[in-house]
Amino acid sequence: MNAMTGAGPAEPLLSARDVSVSFPVGSRVAARIRREERLLRAVDGVDLEMRRGEALALVGESGSGKSTLALALAGLLRTNHGEIRFDGRLLPASRSRADRRRIQMVFQDPYSSLNPRLTVGGMLRELLRVHHVVPANRVRAFSAELLALVGLGEADLSSYPRQFSGGQRQRVAIARALALRPDVLVADEPVSALDVSVQATILNLLSNLRNDLGLTLLLISHNLAVVRHLCDRVAVMYLGRIVEVAPTEQIFSAPRHPYTRGLLAAIPRMTEGAADGSAPAIAGDPPSPLRIPAGCRFRTRCPIAQPRCETEDPALAADPGGAEHLAACHFAFNPGAAGAGADGAGGDRAGAERAGPVRSENEQNA
Repeated sequence: MNAMTGAGPAEPLLSARDVSVSFPVGSRVAARIRREERLLRAVDGVDLEMRRGEALALVGESGSGKSTLALALAGLLRTNHGEIRFDGRLLPASRSRADRRRIQMVFQDPYSSLNPRLTVGGMLRELLRVHHVVPANRVRAFSAELLALVGLGEADLSSYPRQFSGGQRQRVAIARALALRPDVLVADEPVSALDVSVQATILNLLSNLRNDLGLTLLLISHNLAVVRHLCDRVAVMYLGRIVEVAPTEQIFSAPRHPYTRGLLAAIPRMTEGAADGSAPAIAGDPPSPLRIPAGCRFRTRCPIAQPRCETEDPALAADPGGAEHLAACHFAFNPGAAGAGADGAGGDRAGAERAGPVRSENEQNA
């Protein structure tokens, strides 16, 4: 069995081992004089695996490192430490053109990710010719096929990004990502910049494309209703590290990490008897990634923190009763040891109910 996910002996399609990405802060000259360098650790020792054909969600508060990890996985940002493997093969720091084609990304803001000076046809033509995806005499026909996949017509090839609505621009961005025939599609909050009325349309499009093309999907989202609607598994990220991974329904019915329970408790409810929201679901603000706390990084906000949490950094470990569920908490699978944590270990069923179908709650954010 695989210690990371509980999968069988088959290799994961995409995996990250102890991946870290940090950024220097302040003057490098001053750092050399002081003989110390201040580093912002955006991603700090992440372990993650994706199986072929699955949809994996990556959730967490803003600033937890989700987008930075996605950029690193896609090869758009170099890692400082660790390794990324694709189909069992180690990906080098400088990836080949063929390797870059295997993992493509759809960004949050479709307008800023499209070239305003090129028509849709011009963007796709340039991409297809540079990467030699199809023969030159097939470029226009293949471009029209790509637009048809995302629900646009051949006439849209002659249009500029400014002539589309936000939802149509995101469709163009998805078509561009699919042009290179990737195995993995990374969608970084693909609907957060869109009107609520078109969010479900784009999400259904991603679901259909995944089924029709056999894509592996990494979806970054704040919206837990979207995650429950679309994804097979969920990875929860806090302050640069994965703190819980489990099948989607297990996350919603029996979350093991107190941070995950807090995220579920933060989902708004509009039912009689619902909490008034006067008390925050998670107390305080996240610590600065410049000064990550020793021991468990969530201990400064954790309702069940104990003295050992100040000195021992919990590893991402599997549930003894089911290796599909992993959590980085000393008391995740032994809640009685934390005293107060025993009540919450069974999960936030109310939170699971609040994260209902996307069609009715697609504007609810955690």
